[in-house]
Amino acid sequence: MDEIICKRIEALHEVMRRESIDAFIFPSTDPHGGEYVPAHWEGRKWVSGFDGSAGTAVVTMNDAALWTDSRYFLAAGEQLRGTPFRLMKERVEGTPSITKWLGMKLATVASPSVGVDGMVNTASSVEALIRELRAEGGITVRTNFDPLDIIWTDRPPVPQDKVTIHPLRYAGEACRDKLGRIRARLKEMHACGILVSALDDIAWTLNLRGTDVHCNPVFVAYLLISQDRATLFVDSAKLSPDVTAYLAAEGVGVAEYADVGKALATYGEYNILMDVDETNYTLYNMPHCLKVNAPSPIPAMKAVKNQTEIEGFRNAMLRDGVAMVKFLRWLRPAVEAGGQTEMSVSAKLAQLRAEQPLYRGLSFDTIAAYQEHGAIVHYEPTPETDAALRPEGFLLLDSGAQYSDGTTDITRTVVLGPLPDEQRRVYTLVLKAHIGLELCRFPRGASGTQIDALARAVLWREGLNYMHGTGHGVGSYLNVHEGPHQIRMEYKPTPLVEGMTVTDEPGVYLPSRFGVRTENTLLIVPGGETEFGRFLRFEPLTLCPIDTEPLIPEMLTDEERTWLNAYHDTVYRRLSPCLDDGERTWLATACAPV
Repeated sequence: MDEIICKRIEALHEVMRRESIDAFIFPSTDPHGGEYVPAHWEGRKWVSGFDGSAGTAVVTMNDAALWTDSRYFLAAGEQLRGTPFRLMKERVEGTPSITKWLGMKLATVASPSVGVDGMVNTASSVEALIRELRAEGGITVRTNFDPLDIIWTDRPPVPQDKVTIHPLRYAGEACRDKLGRIRARLKEMHACGILVSALDDIAWTLNLRGTDVHCNPVFVAYLLISQDRATLFVDSAKLSPDVTAYLAAEGVGVAEYADVGKALATYGEYNILMDVDETNYTLYNMPHCLKVNAPSPIPAMKAVKNQTEIEGFRNAMLRDGVAMVKFLRWLRPAVEAGGQTEMSVSAKLAQLRAEQPLYRGLSFDTIAAYQEHGAIVHYEPTPETDAALRPEGFLLLDSGAQYSDGTTDITRTVVLGPLPDEQRRVYTLVLKAHIGLELCRFPRGASGTQIDALARAVLWREGLNYMHGTGHGVGSYLNVHEGPHQIRMEYKPTPLVEGMTVTDEPGVYLPSRFGVRTENTLLIVPGGETEFGRFLRFEPLTLCPIDTEPLIPEMLTDEERTWLNAYHDTVYRRLSPCLDDGERTWLATACAPV
């Protein structure tokens, strides 16, 4: 058994007994609803040992379980081995929901009570939990207690890193102008104000950046906007005199982070917009005024990039493409020479990116997955799992970087040597799926759900599928995962409009064998107008050759072949002026027509 996790559960049980709590739920989020969170709020990871970005741990007095999605089934199974936690596979037939499971586990308990920390669970999730547990036999929910404050004795502090100004030459729109647009939209929604909790929304609105969240250039804060004032709630130690002066000039006041609850309790406007999917339960219940229950207008504004941001993306992708070409040219000879592992090639790629101008760090931890590790969708090599690379098979490499003018996200599956026919066939099918979306032309306002099948259809015909989304938005020197738009099977009604960025990343994963994924970041651009209205299309922003060695060319249609050759022509024309003679020669071969 994992003694550390077992001791943590024992300590949790002791506190639960004292507080008369029969079960406690630990989500993956923080007070700001973040996907990636500061270490201070990594309670689910601390209590369970599972370190994936998505999952919920539930502990009763006699059992423990962890729910996560298909991206982490293999990784979670490994990390939970030897702990009291059993793995619950979300969206798999036979897996009970958290509330159904709790209903069964607490069926014989008198007046059962379930605890959740109201500060790290959204209002919508807690309200749904209350309804569902009431239906499971009158189980009550307590929201005002965090046992981690007691048992996590070496809990990391809330980050105190300095906030920096994101220059207008990269942002493209002044903070005061963004606030004006937000206020105008609030008026249209009949809202007097809004509490902004999402850290990337705050950073975008104020043209500020930070380093509080690993790989995401955001800082811990809240922003309260009304029609005549805006207040940033942030620890004052994080603000330099320059940043404080900048905020004052943009019409933004400053208050301490811990005072946001007090400000909401004394909020004097007629009403306030509170997004139940972004605001935590505790703060949601603070204001005494009427609430406008509606999605925040900021994510939709942020998702549509202005011309400065678009140009920044193109420049960042150019520099990132140069780093990728240098890496790919180096990779195969290095593997053939011996001594390379998943972690060593990850470090090499990070080094080459760091040499590029305006580099600010990785946009997420690199997924360098060799052969069977490629079947683990969000695999990250560790010293314990670090596989030696051999001159055969596939290396799946999903990586990206933060630059001052843009964020990159790219996946390439690279052949390191001889391949069996099965790997070549799957590789070609995944590329066909990728091209199927890139070729798409669709009416303005269609949602990502409506076009998702254009990528999957070629795989479905072969009885193949993937359980993650086909595409997500990408921030402008912000979070690599950005909404509200997505391309996925699950219903996501957000309309797609020009100026949005989105990834195209279908894949196939065969457990214990290999995985394949191909990903570009795309820009949605006008696609012409007909008697049926305005149409849109995708422009690939990513500049990097797609490995053609594994392809079975006769499986490609003429249209797919034309797209691939045109893409490689663009890659060569854009990147070759930035390379030396040897790199240029390598790129010409990599981009040769199929």
